Amino acid sequence: MKTRQEILQGTLDLIVLKTLDTLGPQHGYGIAQRVQQVSEDLLFLNQGTLYPALIRLEQKGFVSSEYGPSENNRKARFYSLTRAGRKQLAAELEQWQLTVSLMTRLLEAQ
Repeated sequence: MKTRQEILQGTLDLIVLKTLDTLGPQHGYGIAQRVQQVSEDLLFLNQGTLYPALIRLEQKGFVSSEYGPSENNRKARFYSLTRAGRKQLAAELEQWQLTVSLMTRLLEAQ
């Protein structure tokens, strides 16, 4: 039986930026669905978590947004990665890789 995981503090921005980098412009529901799919239903982003993050990322200039039709022809806000967002993604990926490396060393120490 799979147990849903909570998002580690500080990783939501990285998850959103990487999803937009991989898929291109997406609306919030599309981002949430992709994360759930890739995590094999172990991670679920609810609206109360995802949309404030998207607003924060837009305010920082890491994503931009514009309205357009969704798959079911409804008006939706689509988010795209900006040049600054790509730089931020690279920096966050590097920091994450350092964190994983450090934790691996600490947890495997005899």
